[in-house]
Amino acid sequence: MNFVTSGQGEAVLLIHGLFGNLDNLKSLGQVLETNHQVIRVDVPNHGLSEHWAHMDYPSLAKAMINLLDECQIERAHIVGHSMGGKIAMATALAYPERIISMVAADIAPVAYEPRHDIVFAALESLPLEGHTDRRFALAHLTHNGIDEATAQFLLKNLQRTETGFRWKMNLSGLKACYPHIIGWHNQGGEHRQVYQGPSLFIRGGDSNYVTGEYRNAIMTQFPSAQAKTLEGCGHWLHAQKPAIFNRIVSEFIDKQAM
Repeated sequence: MNFVTSGQGEAVLLIHGLFGNLDNLKSLGQVLETNHQVIRVDVPNHGLSEHWAHMDYPSLAKAMINLLDECQIERAHIVGHSMGGKIAMATALAYPERIISMVAADIAPVAYEPRHDIVFAALESLPLEGHTDRRFALAHLTHNGIDEATAQFLLKNLQRTETGFRWKMNLSGLKACYPHIIGWHNQGGEHRQVYQGPSLFIRGGDSNYVTGEYRNAIMTQFPSAQAKTLEGCGHWLHAQKPAIFNRIVSEFIDKQAM
């Protein structure tokens, strides 16, 4: 798994969301690295990490623990946005002894309905061979129903070749694994996992990813959970209000330091 490290001190693992890469939480990492060792990862099937045919949260959680082992880190704070937040939650639930605290940005520990069909259709229909102008790619995505800001974000996954473009991410793999990505494995019953450690859920005030109906699911799996709402921003709260988001996360982590 591809990753970069910076800073020194108690470790913090930062995990991006679907279609992202390790640069998505870079500004948060720059704030945290003053007092912490920061590890930013490319999730499998993203960025420069390996492509997986099967991708679910238990296997992704295990990959995060393997990374900590590779870095010889016994315990770490873990922070994730969207899909990355689910990976952070799954890791804390399955390996609580390895996680000092957990932060999930605009995501809940629940299964969601599909909401990326238009995105997958636009990405899959983009002609890659014979085109080397990103303006063409941007026009294609916006013409197919993607707003320009999201299109610019998605196009960070394009890489030029001698004859056109290729995707850095494993687009076909992500689509195949999409039911697992929007799903959730820790549904309940006697084998439900619980993380008793400090946890923080931050939601965008204009986002519909974390609503009141998910409160019970959060509290039963993360009984020590705290919650914050960033007003005036949506699902991309870390990009829309980075100064406030970074401050909230860094202050929470500093309070949980061992």
